[in-house]
Amino acid sequence: MPRATIADVARVAGVSIKTASRVLNREPHVSAAKQAMVEQAILSLNYRPSQIARSLKGSRSFQIALLYDNPSAAYFQAMHDGARQLCDASGFRLMTQAFSVHAPTMVGEIIALIDDMHVEGLILSPPLTDCCPLLEALDARRVPFVRIAPTVALERAGFTLMDDMSAAEEATAHLISLGHRAIGFVRGHPDHGAASQRFEGYRRALERAGLAFDEALTAQGAFTFASGREAAAELLEREDRPSAIFASNDDMAAGVLAYAHEAGIDVPADLSIMGFDDNQIAQMIWPPLTTIRQPVQALAYGAARLLLDRLETGRDATMTFDFELIQRGSTCARTLQDN
Repeated sequence: MPRATIADVARVAGVSIKTASRVLNREPHVSAAKQAMVEQAILSLNYRPSQIARSLKGSRSFQIALLYDNPSAAYFQAMHDGARQLCDASGFRLMTQAFSVHAPTMVGEIIALIDDMHVEGLILSPPLTDCCPLLEALDARRVPFVRIAPTVALERAGFTLMDDMSAAEEATAHLISLGHRAIGFVRGHPDHGAASQRFEGYRRALERAGLAFDEALTAQGAFTFASGREAAAELLEREDRPSAIFASNDDMAAGVLAYAHEAGIDVPADLSIMGFDDNQIAQMIWPPLTTIRQPVQALAYGAARLLLDRLETGRDATMTFDFELIQRGSTCARTLQDN
């Protein structure tokens, strides 16, 4: 099939070529309705503007980068899909690059990426989003950036955010409402600010229900399947094992479920399991996970929009998103013989 042109986009959207071009170049004075029609036409036609031609008109590369350091493939894929959807509709190319937040050369490597690839701006995801040395270096270089789910220095740059603490509190309260009193908790990776917020939400729900917090009912995880399984072994080999476990992401919850199956523990009759994220694995395992749906794709799409707006206007903004508790088969009411 011949490559779609800007004229094709204008025809499908029902607007002039000039209006379609304005939307593509993110120029002002285009109504929201026309912008939406043009963006939809771009997606339906799979339109790709020539980056070379656009670059020749000025000094811009029309390229941004999404940086990450996260062990969950499902979480990264959702972020990538969200950011790329907006970039595709806006005529920008999205790069993705992994960096270790603990690498002593991380900041220098990111600056080199910006210089070598002529990246116009960055989307920082957790835990890079909370790396203060990186934020300071980007500010010093005047590199535009936005942050996904930051937990520190919220006055720095625009960001997209969901209330992890309240979400974890609601998840724990749900288990309490089912009659569970001994509720285990698998902590997330200590590098991620959201991990501590989810832990605080768990503690806050216990406190509000008048239940004592027991450190022995918690285990450290790392947002991976393997760490969830190891945490389950620690919690479920106790003589007074919990009747429910809340793992602070779905990958770890799947690890808890796998260990329970291997140990002959019936889920949910003998053990209720709660996850967090509602990624693909939540519905691929059996029983499917009760979990908190975090709008990861929307968070990344919003971050990309904030960054492109920042490139055009120089202004920062924020977006907040809601969570949702999704009830599936991994949880049920506590029976009399349970803890």
